[in-house]
Amino acid sequence: MHLDTLRHGNFAKLGDAVTDWEQMTKKLAELKEDAESKLKAKADAAKWKGANATVSREFIDRTAAEFADAHTQADSITKILSDTRGELIGYRTQVNDAIKRANDQNLTVVDNHDGTFSVMGNTRPDWSSDPSGKTGATDQKTVDAFVTEIQGILTKATQSDDTAAEALRLLVDQAKYGFSDASYANRDEAAAAVAAAEKLAKMAKKPSDMSLDDIKAFNREMAKYHDDPLFAEKFARGLGAKGTLQFWTEMTYAHAGAKGPELETMKDLQNNLSLTLATASFSDSDAMQGWKKNLLDETTTNFRAPNSPNPIGALGYQVISSLMRNGQYDTEFLDAYRKDVFKADRGAGESNTDDRWVKGYNGLDLVFGDGDGRDPLEGLFDGLSHNPEAAEHAFTPKADLDHMLGTTTYTDRGESLGRALESAVTGVAAGDTSAAAPPHSTAQVKIMANIMKAVADPDGGANLVSQGLGESFGDMAAAYMPEISQALAGPNSDAAFLTHSDAPDAFQGEGVRDVVRFLSATSADPAGRAGIIFGESIYTGSLLESHLSDPSLFQGSRQHVLEDIGRNAGVIEGIVGHSVADGEVKAAIDGETDYNSALKDKGDAAKSWITIAFTGLEVPAHYGGEIMEAAVGGTAGAVANGAVDRLIEAQQMHGAKDSGLYTSAKDLYAMRDSVTQQAQWSTADALARHHVNVPKDDANDVIRTSVNAGWDASSEYLSRTKERP
Repeated sequence: MHLDTLRHGNFAKLGDAVTDWEQMTKKLAELKEDAESKLKAKADAAKWKGANATVSREFIDRTAAEFADAHTQADSITKILSDTRGELIGYRTQVNDAIKRANDQNLTVVDNHDGTFSVMGNTRPDWSSDPSGKTGATDQKTVDAFVTEIQGILTKATQSDDTAAEALRLLVDQAKYGFSDASYANRDEAAAAVAAAEKLAKMAKKPSDMSLDDIKAFNREMAKYHDDPLFAEKFARGLGAKGTLQFWTEMTYAHAGAKGPELETMKDLQNNLSLTLATASFSDSDAMQGWKKNLLDETTTNFRAPNSPNPIGALGYQVISSLMRNGQYDTEFLDAYRKDVFKADRGAGESNTDDRWVKGYNGLDLVFGDGDGRDPLEGLFDGLSHNPEAAEHAFTPKADLDHMLGTTTYTDRGESLGRALESAVTGVAAGDTSAAAPPHSTAQVKIMANIMKAVADPDGGANLVSQGLGESFGDMAAAYMPEISQALAGPNSDAAFLTHSDAPDAFQGEGVRDVVRFLSATSADPAGRAGIIFGESIYTGSLLESHLSDPSLFQGSRQHVLEDIGRNAGVIEGIVGHSVADGEVKAAIDGETDYNSALKDKGDAAKSWITIAFTGLEVPAHYGGEIMEAAVGGTAGAVANGAVDRLIEAQQMHGAKDSGLYTSAKDLYAMRDSVTQQAQWSTADALARHHVNVPKDDANDVIRTSVNAGWDASSEYLSRTKERP
């Protein structure tokens, strides 16, 4: 910044701009509130059908999100402009004060109009006759001191101006259409993020020079900023697409076989780098669009450390996917990369995928911790599991879904595929318990139907359960209890089995066979079976709470709706129980050890299912029309929570054998009694919570009779759909 520019700068126009932005931010805050509390809230409560269920709802959700981002961006711009204006006014005051003090000491400060300035001593005609022999008004040290002071002020003013301009450009360029969600309290905050990115990118260009202490310091900075959009973009651009992949390749080579503290440091590095690149992927700036294109151009490049004696390094596919295991990547970027990887994988056929990615790369290890990163589909599936929209896109084509399921026989990708499928059919990202699950869309229900059909295939479909997919199948069954219940109950059962699914009857008719075989096959996996039981218990408890709190939901007697709910519980868990008994699965699941452990482990996840309304139950409209998360009376799924608690604690049943709830699969009727007891307890909870006057013995008798009827019917369901011993 030139001296005169700062000295005589008129910041009134900048002040006007700040005022305008402040007013704009205030207006956008009001629009944001209206969009969230009125537009989106009403859309969430509406029962959409047909095209509206996908197009209109998605449009409204995105519109509400854009208003929120618009407010965030406007707020950040306002704060950066205001902060910068205040700093520049302060620097102007400082430089004018320095010039005044220089004038007081007979010095003149002038702008040379070429980016420099001069500090000169004033002269008088009688200086030559001064007895002291001095030839100027001051000595050179004083001149140099003023030069240093003024130059320092100009440097800081220039830095303030330049960093504000760069931050604003990065901020505005983040989104080509719409607005960025990047939020900054002031210019310093944004500038610090950009400066940190520049420093780390410079370090990463020379990975061989980074000691373990350097990597730890690198980690601390990246952990602080990996969610910051400006930092993430500046880092990715600074390192470049190819440079990013080369950096990680060299890091994994240099620290191969890491143990102890070194291993933990490298795990942190992989996590932080993945999260940073995920954040960067959301930027729509021209520079980042180029970065993402360049990254995809490197998928078949051979990456190796310069000092590696092995000419075979890692394919770009493998390096990219190893950095997708954490963080949510942008949907468009994931779509583009997934199409490329899927095409390459399909080219190998189902049985040769291991040859395509693993053999020949025996010395490769791109992952610190579990796995080695040789199969790029594993990392991609983890990436998809954190982005439900991209996961749905990936598995909508049935051919792709069937291919990926088929490859699990020949690879180790089953568990990661399962997590991606869960994300696709539920709309909930892996590990996310912060928000309620959206209604199942028609597209999601179709994917779920295709998954069940694949598992139900008599020609080996059930084997998928043992390929690492069993637990995920159980979780998916839990999420789809409303649709599964309506399928087993038959047409026009929606009044009893509540849901806010866009396609609640999609599994009815011919789909019932697939439902039964899917539940039966999944029950062979301990964690899968636990998921089904938790899901059914949560759904039953949620239904009981809704129906007993509001009789108007079902146009019939309370006894009738209790019979429907009890019979449904008996059918679903009867399918599971009979399947275990038929197959004598590993001698009743290895003496129950595996299953009991799975039941306890699944408890924590099941708690989160209630929190995020995983079962998708809708509460009556006059209670707010919200899903079970909001709950009747302000208590989030109290009856469902009680059901989960009893399962986790293996609460003792009353009566015969005094056995723990659900802890014995060796005795088929002990499991039936567990279903009955759990349903009776949930009924009692709901009656007590809502002060419903139904005699306890009547309620217990209705539940017992209906569960037994459903349990007996489940055997017939199985006999009609599969060969039994």
